[in-house]
Amino acid sequence: MRILISLYGLHIGGSHINAIEIGSLIKQRGHDVIVYSPDGPLRERVAELGLEWVPTAPRGQRPSVAGIRQLNALVREREIDLEAASGPHLWRGTPLLSTVYSVEIPPFVPRNLPMIVGYTQELDLERGRGRSHVYTVVCPVDTDANAPVADSGPARKRFGLRDDELAAMIVSRLSPDLKREGLLSAITAVGLVDPALNLRLLIVGGGPCREELQDAAGAMNARLGREAVTLTGPLMDPREAYVAADIVLGMGTSAQKGMAFAKPVVIQGERGYWETLTPESMPQYLHHNFYGLGDGSDGAPRLAAIIGELARERDRWPELGEFGRKTALAVFSNEAAADRVMEICEDVAARPESSRRRAAGVLHANALLAGIRGVDLGRRAGARLRHSVPVRG
Repeated sequence: MRILISLYGLHIGGSHINAIEIGSLIKQRGHDVIVYSPDGPLRERVAELGLEWVPTAPRGQRPSVAGIRQLNALVREREIDLEAASGPHLWRGTPLLSTVYSVEIPPFVPRNLPMIVGYTQELDLERGRGRSHVYTVVCPVDTDANAPVADSGPARKRFGLRDDELAAMIVSRLSPDLKREGLLSAITAVGLVDPALNLRLLIVGGGPCREELQDAAGAMNARLGREAVTLTGPLMDPREAYVAADIVLGMGTSAQKGMAFAKPVVIQGERGYWETLTPESMPQYLHHNFYGLGDGSDGAPRLAAIIGELARERDRWPELGEFGRKTALAVFSNEAAADRVMEICEDVAARPESSRRRAAGVLHANALLAGIRGVDLGRRAGARLRHSVPVRG
């Protein structure tokens, strides 16, 4: 098969990295894979994995006429069998597979589109909403590249960690959605733990909340009279951050990578949610993306208590780490994910849709995105076809 992976950008982020890495594994299985996106830091990773990259101009919420023509031409010239972009799907009937690894599926994603979600809760929800072709693939982790390291000393030295410091690490996009609340509460929690622990919080990543988080970190450091919170900025390869950590804080793929490195993991969520990952709590996180919703209370005291408990019970760390590593090997491997994705691609490619159904799905999506309710979409078809909404790959 010839598969086109269309991304909104090549900025550093878990979903884009996963798409690129799975694309590489699909290529290794004898298929042609093209990454189509604007330029960005991950272009080096695309080249490293031997994938072909076709550049496009930066994209907004709505595609331009020129962008649609470019994409249609690429699909036609390269005889693409399946795509992850909406233009050729609407105009040429090229089979389209959407992937949304999020705790909520945006309502404007057309329900007729085949979709991959990461966890069974999203699968059940989307089926209940009438989405007939929905599949699940647990977000994969490269368990060979992300693996325990015997000597963490060099990695800790890189991040300026002393031997007597307890290192809590968050690797995250610094975005207002999903992340901001937990990141701020983690910084606050540093001031609530026992000072004797010498807790050091390292936040690895970049994004629009960077300045606000840096201000909060600076205020905490000034209050404690030491560098207790450090924002490292984004790292192309954050593996050394996981190696350096004593405890990993995070959600989604970040939590899964902490497991792959055999670290104790504390799951971050929203509305004050923090919880230690244990064999008992694992089933709920496999059901819903290593994420949780709290009761709305302040999460900082809860996180401080969890960190204090883990620090007092260091003899549990090997047990928690071994459990996490075994689960990662059994459930998250890139190889298993690539096999499953190829099965889905073949199924989607064998299910062509009528032009009427394709147009109806995209037009309905545009109405939702624009906040339009109760309109006659058929009457407005001519005006709205040129504003088809791109589906994030």
